[in-house]
Amino acid sequence: MAKEVNLKQDGLNFSRRLRRTPFTSSVEKYGVKGFSVVNHALLPKAFSRSIEEDYWHLRSAVQIWDVGVQRQVEIMGPDASKFVQYMTPRSLEKMKVGNCYYIPLIDENGGMVNDPVLLKHSETHYWLSIADSDVLLWAKGLAVGLKFNVSIKEPDVWPLAIQGPLAKDLLSEVFGDFINDIKFFKFSKIQFEGSTQIIARSGYSKQDGFEIYLQGFDLGERLWELLWKKGEKYNIAPGCPNLIDRIEAGLLSYGNEITLDTSPLEVGMEKFCNPDFLHDFVGKTALRKLQEKGVTRKIKGIIFDIPPCPPCTQPWSIYSENKIKMGQITSAVFSPRIKKNIGLGLVDEPLWKNGSTVLIEIPMAKSLVKGMVSNLPFQ
Repeated sequence: MAKEVNLKQDGLNFSRRLRRTPFTSSVEKYGVKGFSVVNHALLPKAFSRSIEEDYWHLRSAVQIWDVGVQRQVEIMGPDASKFVQYMTPRSLEKMKVGNCYYIPLIDENGGMVNDPVLLKHSETHYWLSIADSDVLLWAKGLAVGLKFNVSIKEPDVWPLAIQGPLAKDLLSEVFGDFINDIKFFKFSKIQFEGSTQIIARSGYSKQDGFEIYLQGFDLGERLWELLWKKGEKYNIAPGCPNLIDRIEAGLLSYGNEITLDTSPLEVGMEKFCNPDFLHDFVGKTALRKLQEKGVTRKIKGIIFDIPPCPPCTQPWSIYSENKIKMGQITSAVFSPRIKKNIGLGLVDEPLWKNGSTVLIEIPMAKSLVKGMVSNLPFQ
């Protein structure tokens, strides 16, 4: 029986409003120390290792992550391709069955609704694997209001991530050598206990890895135990998205770096927003105006030298050398590899130029901390 997890010190009390995933009992069994909440579901945030120990392990071995919070929005029907294309400025014209696309979803003002991964099963069947915002309701509203012939629901699909350089060795042993042939951001099919499941070469880390889109809540514990048992010789460990790895890779987080108040042009997704749009989509007029006007801030990396920084639970203001506020850091951590603090944040023009000196207002620091603007990902 899974042991009870006491999280009262963090103010997180379980209830049915906080959805368990098929893997929650397994992470409890293997020592989860805390959760966050994403898409109204429980996301493991810590195990027995420190964040630095977890970081080095992720870079050298293999980890199993419960990322069932990455809920799917399933879009099916005669207008599915047309509707999904209407939701994003990224052209899907060349998207093939078996492809995964990282896409911006924007609202009527050009603000980011979400930055999901889109999986194409057929011309009439798609999944949006979403970050932390209510895309299901957004999609339903668009479809009903504009009379698209589609059905939209949240299916019984729960991603489980296998991340790290030994992920392919483990998964090829379990499911077959064809795993090694799956290219980045492509998906294929595996067999598990008589069911057909989807596996994609993807994940929320810069290490090699895969995500199994488990269909069937009741299969969760058995899938976890199979991978755990086979993974012991690969030094498998339970894990979760690692903040150090995420920031080093320049991977953005919805609700931190990306919000409704940011446009895809500001958060590194301008390559998906060709000025010569040939298709119609939500926010097209607003995005054209933003392109013509030009953005005045961009997501950049920041490097700074103080002792390991505290958690960035609220944005930290960024100033120019003459003390003019010119942005904010939204995520930060000490990198044991780079041996400096690194952060992500929106930086105003012209301070966003690589190598620019910035001053950062950090809680508990006696004075403004000097830093430098960096390109992403961090090297």
